[in-house]
Amino acid sequence: MPTKILSIFGTRPEAIKMAPVVKQLELTPGVESIVCVTGQHRTMLSQVLDLFGVRPHHDLALMTGNQTLNGLASRLIASIDEVLAIEKPDRVLVHGDTTTACAAALAAFHRQIPIGHVEAGLRTGNLAQPWPEEMNRRVIDVMSDLMFAPTESSRINLLAESLGGRIIVTGNTVIDALYLSAARIDTDAALRVQLDQTLAFLDPQQPVVLVTGHRRENFGAGFAEIIAALGDLARSNVAQIVYPVHLNPNVSGPVRQALSSEPNVHLIEPLDYLTFVRLMQRSAVILTDSGEHPGRGPGAGQTGTGDARRDRAPRGDRSRHGAPGRHPARNDRAGDAHGAGVPGNRRDLRWPLQPVRRRPGIGPHRSGADGAAVQ
Repeated sequence: MPTKILSIFGTRPEAIKMAPVVKQLELTPGVESIVCVTGQHRTMLSQVLDLFGVRPHHDLALMTGNQTLNGLASRLIASIDEVLAIEKPDRVLVHGDTTTACAAALAAFHRQIPIGHVEAGLRTGNLAQPWPEEMNRRVIDVMSDLMFAPTESSRINLLAESLGGRIIVTGNTVIDALYLSAARIDTDAALRVQLDQTLAFLDPQQPVVLVTGHRRENFGAGFAEIIAALGDLARSNVAQIVYPVHLNPNVSGPVRQALSSEPNVHLIEPLDYLTFVRLMQRSAVILTDSGEHPGRGPGAGQTGTGDARRDRAPRGDRSRHGAPGRHPARNDRAGDAHGAGVPGNRRDLRWPLQPVRRRPGIGPHRSGADGAAVQ
C-alpha cells in the first residue's frame, strides 16, 4: 500500500511554497499525494494553483468577508477533521505559521496522525510579533514529529526548545517556486513581452521600488507609519513606487485613501504570481512587511530588499545575504536597505538606488532544490 500524505494549505504564500513539495510528491514512487486547500485566501490562492498545475482533491472554500481569527479557526478544525476522517492519511504536511496550518496540525494531532511541518523553527521570541503567527508556528512544532527547517538558525531554535521531533534542514521551498517561475520568464520571450505589457505603466527612466504590506500586527498605527514614509518617498521624486494593494479592507482602505493622489505611486490590484516575479526582476528595491519577499529578493538577484515595519523578523541570517532582518518605516527608525532604505525625513533622502544584481541562488534559503529535500 502506498503511503498517503495529505498536504493542507489555504493562503497564497502557502500555495507558492508548497507547490514544489506537492509536485515532488506526485513523482515519488510509493506515495499517494492528496491536497486539501481551505480557501483562507480565495482568488489569490486559485491563481497560484493554476500556475503550478496543482489540483486539490478537497476545496473547503472557508473564506468569508472580514473573517475573525476565532471564527476561521473553528471552521477550519471542523472541516479539516471531516477530510481526515475520509482520507485517513498516514501523514499530514502543513506549512509555516498561518491559521490554516495551526488548525490543520491540531486536527491531525487530535487524531494521532503524524505531522510534518515545512518551514519549522522560525522565531522572534515575542508572541505579539508577528501576531498570531509566532504562536501558530511554536504550537505546530510542539505537535510535529518531522520539522523541516529552512535554515541552520531555525534548526538551532528548534534544538533550544528540546522538542521531540526529527529536524531536517531543507532550505526554503519558496526559492524552488521562484526559480521555476523565473526560468519560465527568462526562457520565453513571448511570455516576457506579455508580462511587460501588464507592467506598461512603469516609467523606464525611473527606478522601481516594489512595496508589499499586509501584516495583521501592522493594522492601524503600523500602516500609518508605512504610508507616511512612502508619501515622503513619493514626493522626493527619486523613484516610482509600485504597491500591489492587498484585498483586506484594513490594508486597502488606509493605503488608497492616503496614497492614491501621491506622485510617482502606482496602487495596483494584487498580481498573479508570474507577473509579480517579473515585477521583482524589474525592481531596484523591494520593501515589505512580508516574511517571504526578503528571502525571495536575493533569489531573484536583488540585494535591495528590506523589511518595512516588522519590529522583529524571524530569519536572523538574512542580512548576511543581502536581505536585511528589519527595516522599520519612519523617522529615527528609518532603515537603509543597502543604500536604498525608506527615508524617515528629508535628511534621509540619500538614495543611490543602484541595485547590485547578484547571481541568483546566493541567499539565506539555500539553492532551490528544497521541495525534493522535504520529500
